[in-house]
Amino acid sequence: MKVVQLSHGGGGEETNTLIRDLFYKHFSNDILIKAEDAAVLEVNKKIAFTTDSFTVSPIFFNGGDIGKLAVAGTVNDLAMMGARPLYLSAAFMVEEGFSFGDLEQIVESMAKELVKSGARIVCGDTKVVPRGSVDKLFINTAGIGEIEKEGISTLNLKEEDVIIASRDIGRHGATVLMARENLDVSADLQSDCETLWPAVEALIGGNIAIHAMRDATRGGLSAVLNEWAQSSRVCLEIEEDGVAICDEVRGICEMFGFEAMDFANEGSFVLAVAPADADAAIEILRRFDFCENASIIGRVTQKYPAKVVLRSNYGSSRFLDLPKGELLPRIC
Repeated sequence: MKVVQLSHGGGGEETNTLIRDLFYKHFSNDILIKAEDAAVLEVNKKIAFTTDSFTVSPIFFNGGDIGKLAVAGTVNDLAMMGARPLYLSAAFMVEEGFSFGDLEQIVESMAKELVKSGARIVCGDTKVVPRGSVDKLFINTAGIGEIEKEGISTLNLKEEDVIIASRDIGRHGATVLMARENLDVSADLQSDCETLWPAVEALIGGNIAIHAMRDATRGGLSAVLNEWAQSSRVCLEIEEDGVAICDEVRGICEMFGFEAMDFANEGSFVLAVAPADADAAIEILRRFDFCENASIIGRVTQKYPAKVVLRSNYGSSRFLDLPKGELLPRIC
C-alpha cells in the first residue's frame, strides 16, 4: 500500500510530485497552477473572510469525510454572512504513513464539494509530520466571498422576527458518535454535511428579508439561539414540537444522555426573517432536498431579554441554556 512519507513534506521531488499529481490534478485552476507564493485575487464587492481547522475523528463517516467537511464548513461560514464563496485555501497536516489512497479519496471529495458553490482552492500548503504528531490528517481551510446581501448579523434580530430551521437537527453529531463507538443503531442515519450556498443564494434571489443566519455546528441549535439572544438582547421563544429530530438521533440521545439540540450539525442552518417573508422563505428552502423539512420553530420577543425559552406541547416552558462541559470532542 502506498503511504505518505516524511519526504513528501520535505520540499523536494516527492513534494512536487504530491502537489502536481494529487492536488493540482483535482483542484486545478488558473490561479492555483501558477504556483506563486501568494494567490492574486480579484473581488468587486465587500468581502467576507473566514478560517477553520478540521480534526474530525473518524475521518470517514456516513455521509461524508474530513475533506467534504472542510470545504462545506468554510463555504457555509461565508454563506451565513450572505457572501458568495469565491476562493479557498487548503492546508494539509498529514501523519507519516497515512494511506495515499485515503488521501486521494479525501481530495476528490473536496473537489466534488467545491462544484456546489463554484468556489476554487487557489492556494495551499502540505506538512508531513512524524507518526503520532497528529491523528492521521488535519485540514485547515480559509475562505473569501463577496457579500451579496448586507445587514445579516447576530446583532440584527428584531422583535416579531420569525425563526426558521432549515432541516432536522443533530445528524452530524449522532453519526460521528455512531462511527466512533462502532454502534450499529441504524444504517440509514448519516451526517447532514452539505454545502448550503445554493439555498442561501435562492433566499437572497427571492428578496427574503434575512436579519440573521448561522449554521448550527458545534454546540448545535442551543448554541446558535443563545448567542443570538445575547448578542441582540432579545428573547427567542421556541416551540419544541417545531424542531424536527429524526428517530435515530432521538434514540442515540436517549442511549447516551445527550440533548439533541446540543448536537453538532454540518448542513443545517437557522435564520431570522421578517414575519411577512416567513412563508416565502420556507417555500424556497423546501426546493432543496437538504432543506425539505424546513420549518418555523419560534419567534423573537422581549419577554426575557438575552434568554431562550423552550415551550413544550404540554404547555410548560423552560430556559434553553448554552451547552456546558465537554460534549463530543473532535466532531469537526
